[in-house]
Amino acid sequence: MSKTKTLVDNLAVSLEYEGSGAPKVTAKGRGYIAQEIIEAAKAHNIPIQQDPELVNLLGQVELDHEIPEALYEAVAQVLIFAYQLSGKSPMENPNSNKDNPSSKEEQTL
Repeated sequence: MSKTKTLVDNLAVSLEYEGSGAPKVTAKGRGYIAQEIIEAAKAHNIPIQQDPELVNLLGQVELDHEIPEALYEAVAQVLIFAYQLSGKSPMENPNSNKDNPSSKEEQTL
């Protein structure tokens, strides 16, 4: 799974990707909530990426809903960023972590 969180203009969005289907918006918020999302990402070594336009678009997606097809390419670039930082390949099974078989990839926008 990949998680992504984004902070722009006090808006943070967290995405989660399980390896099938489309990524889902798992958290979003402004102000204090946005800061809490970012702090949680930092505490868990989840990469953080800033993209104002993408964050605003993702902020319109309902919680626990998959991202719309129109955002696939932009979010794919964010996931590639997360995989590169983690030293993993997008072709690997995201649920097959040797150290923790139940772990998932996480990413923050």
